[in-house]
Amino acid sequence: MADPAELAAAVRRGDRAALARAITLVESRRGGDAEAAEALLQVLLPHTGGALRIGVTGAPGVGKSTLIEALGLRLCRAGRRVAVLAVDPSSSVTGGSILGDKTRMVELSRHPGAFVRPSPGGDAHGGVGARTREALLLCEAAGFDVVLVETIGTGQAENAVHAMVDFCLLLLSPAAGDELQGIKRGAMELADGVLVTRADGDLAAAAELVAQQCRFALRVLHGGEPPPPVVAGSARNGTGLDELWRTIEDRLQQARAGGRLQARRAAQAGAWLDAIVQERLLAGFLADPVAAAELQQARASVARGEQLPGAAARQVLARRWVP
Repeated sequence: MADPAELAAAVRRGDRAALARAITLVESRRGGDAEAAEALLQVLLPHTGGALRIGVTGAPGVGKSTLIEALGLRLCRAGRRVAVLAVDPSSSVTGGSILGDKTRMVELSRHPGAFVRPSPGGDAHGGVGARTREALLLCEAAGFDVVLVETIGTGQAENAVHAMVDFCLLLLSPAAGDELQGIKRGAMELADGVLVTRADGDLAAAAELVAQQCRFALRVLHGGEPPPPVVAGSARNGTGLDELWRTIEDRLQQARAGGRLQARRAAQAGAWLDAIVQERLLAGFLADPVAAAELQQARASVARGEQLPGAAARQVLARRWVP
């Protein structure tokens, strides 16, 4: 592995191979790599923060990858540099990414102004990778001015991606018209904008109907607050994509001017710190062989129905770290 300072310099030059190596380093779980990754990120930290961070979430099959490729190509042709962090389901054998998203974004992957990186979701919660935040910073340091984060689209994906981006775009399908009542309240509350996909051909009318229903639902949900914008569009023929991007840029410009963007990023950084502290406390606790043995005993006791999980947890923690 290259020296962190040398690797950082290569990333700053826009060396795509170096960027890929840097992301591999921060994703690594091998001993010693964590310190090298931290040193690399510390060197690059002053060069981060300049990109528009856009999260794209929605149910599997709604068209996230198709939309990202179509939008990404339009942005690249307009002179933007676009990075895509596509979180794939992990292989149950190797633990690595299945790489489905990169194979679906063939044209965008080949564009000189784009960088597409599939990463394994692993056991991280929320449909994003465990090191997606770090990868996002690396892309910014490499000079990409738009970073698109695509979630797997399962579980609490909206919560996780919302905690690391400036704008969270929720995709709905034209078939969602009768299902809006079943959409999780949290997904609608956290969305900064909604795109109803496949608004073309025979589905154009259905997509517009869903968009209207969604606008009404968001007005009710947000009360007197201005609701998130809703756009009906098609990645296949480009309908609505220019409107979608203008909407995103306008909302982010307003958020920056009003100080909301800076406040959001500050809150995200604090939440990231809390998550790392919790992660390392748990890792340190489980690395203690005595604590691990006591936890195993507690699990057996709970499984036999002899103790409640809460009481067992308090006993284990009281004997170790937490009173």
